[in-house]
Amino acid sequence: MTRASKEEFEHEVPEDLGPLQFVKLRKHHSLVDDAWFCDRITVRGPGACEEAAFPCYRWVQGDGVLCLPEATARLAGNNALDVFQRHREKELKERHQIYRWATWKEGLPLTIAAGCEDDLPANMRFHEEKRLDFEWTLKAGALEMVLKRVYTLLSSWTSLEDFDLIFWGQKSPLAEKVHQRWRDDELFGYQFLNGANPMLLRRCTSLPSRLVLPSGMEELRAQLERELQNGSLFEADFILLDGIPANVIRGEKQYLAAPLVMLKMDPSGKLLPMVIQIQPPSSISPTPPLFLPSDPPLAWLLAKTWVRNSDFQLHQLQYHLLNTHLLAEVIAVATMRCLPGLHPIFKLLMPHIRYTMEINTRARTQLISDGGIFDKAVSTGGGGHVHLLRRALAQLTYRSLCPLDDLADRRLLGTPGALYARDALRLWEITARYVEGIVHLFYRGDDVVKGDTELQAWCREITEVGLRQAQERGFPVSFQSQNQLCHFLTMCVFTCTAQHGAINQGQLDWYAWVPNAPCTMRMPPPTTKEDVTMATMMGSLPDVRQACLQMAITWHLGRRQPDMVPLGHHKEKYFSDPKAKSVLNQFQTDLENLEREITARNEQLDLPYEYLKPSHIENSITI
Repeated sequence: MTRASKEEFEHEVPEDLGPLQFVKLRKHHSLVDDAWFCDRITVRGPGACEEAAFPCYRWVQGDGVLCLPEATARLAGNNALDVFQRHREKELKERHQIYRWATWKEGLPLTIAAGCEDDLPANMRFHEEKRLDFEWTLKAGALEMVLKRVYTLLSSWTSLEDFDLIFWGQKSPLAEKVHQRWRDDELFGYQFLNGANPMLLRRCTSLPSRLVLPSGMEELRAQLERELQNGSLFEADFILLDGIPANVIRGEKQYLAAPLVMLKMDPSGKLLPMVIQIQPPSSISPTPPLFLPSDPPLAWLLAKTWVRNSDFQLHQLQYHLLNTHLLAEVIAVATMRCLPGLHPIFKLLMPHIRYTMEINTRARTQLISDGGIFDKAVSTGGGGHVHLLRRALAQLTYRSLCPLDDLADRRLLGTPGALYARDALRLWEITARYVEGIVHLFYRGDDVVKGDTELQAWCREITEVGLRQAQERGFPVSFQSQNQLCHFLTMCVFTCTAQHGAINQGQLDWYAWVPNAPCTMRMPPPTTKEDVTMATMMGSLPDVRQACLQMAITWHLGRRQPDMVPLGHHKEKYFSDPKAKSVLNQFQTDLENLEREITARNEQLDLPYEYLKPSHIENSITI
């Protein structure tokens, strides 16, 4: 049998077998025990008999026999003699041995028990094409980084224009616009709405208590209060970074800050910064300096750069790693441990957890490991990233993962120019319709939901085990109704697809020009404005080695994957029910309609927002 081939076999039986319930599959053991990956088996009897489908999507290896049930989704029953009931109980018992929880770091979500990708269950590994692409592009990025460093050996590193020396190779058209306009206040403000991290901005209902306005700034206070009364005052507070220990890279101390930036939305819809406080008040500095657009240009630019560096840290660790990757892994492990292959929710979720365990395992061994990328180039590396993740988990609420709730809590609903918010709400609505369509096929009432012991065990496994008692932060420990189940499942699918797309893809555009989002800062924050020089600026920004590493890794992680599966267009056919297939077809139609809407809107924009364009969203977290 060759790769991607189909084989047909004819077999005569002396009597009518009736409806087929299972097929058994075993690979003949040859001298070389090469595994086969089987998508599915379909069986058609004589005459006009309906085709019976048996989904597999697993490796067939060794001497074991795979027992595949017919694809019709079934909830658990109470009949111990039922062959399907016995099969699902045996399957879950085996899966509990294969898919085990582990603690990567105390105080963080649990992970799959795997020290490296080779320890993962075979069915959770990258397929060969994916593995080769991932590893070859890492090598290509490393080679490009070496070439850039060699190219800059005989050059100065004393002005912002020197970053042009490494701004070549793989980059996007939007990255070029960022390169040209990164100093502009308008682009600085735009990123809080539609950049790599649109999750921090909130509309003010009062002036923040940490914003200490010294005497002589009465005019600024009046401006802030005027914007507040008009409902056009916004804030981005990075207080989560306060006190996080900064990295030491090759013997050189790095620095972190916890800025507060106040912004206003002008009548044209532009979000513009008004004041930046780089560090919160402390006993050492009860009245920290405030930086204004009217300050000397380099001082104001350095203050904005400190904000962008802080945004890089929270984006990568809180909103990207924790809120999408680690959460998706908890969902994936709990699904494999608690839901048998016959369960409709297993069939719904499986396409959305493809490759997640391996990409996360690789992150723990290459990106956030001891001596990994974060330790080599990022100011929260060296252990600070673990402290920050613990703080972020304590703030991870169920509401923050559901766009309507999150945007309402941040008072951003209806905000002009908030393209992430607009597209996220539309995608949530479309995803919710899809989830409800599947759920209502199998759960005819709230009592059926309450009585599904496998489903309830899955819910507890996510909230109490994987997320470490997250019921204190609003996560359910059981499902009492169809609506509650649908809402939670929509959050799961949205997190593994659209939300990760919105948070991951922007790295390619916003982080390629390093001064716009520096991975580290090599000098402490300024305490005076007049002393900020170009030497201060360049001494603060990443050095050549750190900047090259930032460009290489964010291109690797943000680029479109060659084997990318767009949202809703997975090839796996877990459901055999025509009604379930119809629900998926409607999901695809809704996504195509949204695609056309976003395309038409973006044609009118100077900076098109494409991260939530359905064709750009991957069906699971694979990078």
